[in-house]
Amino acid sequence: MTIKEAIKYGSDLLKENKIEDYSIKVKILISFITGIKKDILINYEDVEILDNKLEIYIYNLNKIIEGVPIQYITKKQEFMGLDFFVDENVLIPQPDTEILVEEVLKISKLYNKKINILDLCTGSGAIAVSLAKYIKDVNIIATDISENAIEIAEKNAIKNNVENKIKFVVSDMFKNIENKFDIIVSNPPYIETKEIEKLSKEVKNEPIIALDGGNDGIKYYKIIADNYNKFLNIGGYLLLEMGYNQGESVSKLFKNSEIKKDLSGNNRVILVKKE
Repeated sequence: MTIKEAIKYGSDLLKENKIEDYSIKVKILISFITGIKKDILINYEDVEILDNKLEIYIYNLNKIIEGVPIQYITKKQEFMGLDFFVDENVLIPQPDTEILVEEVLKISKLYNKKINILDLCTGSGAIAVSLAKYIKDVNIIATDISENAIEIAEKNAIKNNVENKIKFVVSDMFKNIENKFDIIVSNPPYIETKEIEKLSKEVKNEPIIALDGGNDGIKYYKIIADNYNKFLNIGGYLLLEMGYNQGESVSKLFKNSEIKKDLSGNNRVILVKKE
């Protein structure tokens, strides 16, 4: 089977099974299997795919139909212009979270000293690694309750050459934290428990612990609201990602909070300054 034939076969199969963005996923998968960059596959349409690679291709097409995210197959996701390793132990970093990182980067410019940052619920380390990459003078502590997630975050720090700027700690929220920080940032689980079953097959293949925000979706915001003052320096900033419909419920937990919107105009980040 040639690359052209494989693209048609995969596209028809995924389309038939109502897979979103089937054309993009097929090209990403073929690129992953063959090692040919996705953008230039058209130049190699007549190249035959080796039988063993064809078997892997068909196997993974069926994985996609089962709801396995393409990122868990390729073990890769881009975020903030950086490459991250991801697998089923961590949430896949999404473009919406880049809004959170960009807001922290703006605030970092207010400081004329080394900045101390705490990243709660770090997962793949996408937030911590991005901040370490783009802030010159910074120390970051990144925590997660999952040991597997911490191992992946450490791998991503090394992958992006920022391992000397980040200390990774296995911790249930603030439990194993003692320091004080200039900035606390987090993208905590924020989906209501009852809504989990309504999610797409792909999202339900991501770790539930990273999605489930309790019955009201704000379980972890309440924990942060009860504890952040003990760990944030006076004049410091707290920035949290939230669901598009959580602006009112989350802002009620914090005094003098400000909401930042994403590119679609949805509520996305809550910012709190400690006076």
